[in-house]
Amino acid sequence: MGTQVWPSALPQDMDASSFNESPPSTTIRTEMDTGPAKVRQRFTAAPRPIKGDILMTDAQVEIFDEFYSQTIAGGSLPFEFTHPRTRQTVVVRFANKPTYKPNAGSDMFYLVTLDLEVLP
Repeated sequence: MGTQVWPSALPQDMDASSFNESPPSTTIRTEMDTGPAKVRQRFTAAPRPIKGDILMTDAQVEIFDEFYSQTIAGGSLPFEFTHPRTRQTVVVRFANKPTYKPNAGSDMFYLVTLDLEVLP
């Protein structure tokens, strides 16, 4: 089975104010009995964490639930997604399960928080 693709029926962009990205963690730090800790590179490639919210309607949340639960097996399978900063298609998977929160002032929209990792 090939890599799945983020559904076209869902919003394609994360909310810019909620987007968060950090470099991959590729080092290991060892504390010493005395003196400074030793730090060395452990890996040359590692997943790059990205997080953010996507505003979805009730119907879109249903589509997302189906995609998450069935298509990508509860978030365990990778899928293609447009990176919010670079606008490039990248392969990601869920680092943690998504959360849904009603959007303030509206009972028809939800903020769906995605905690993803871009695979090397």
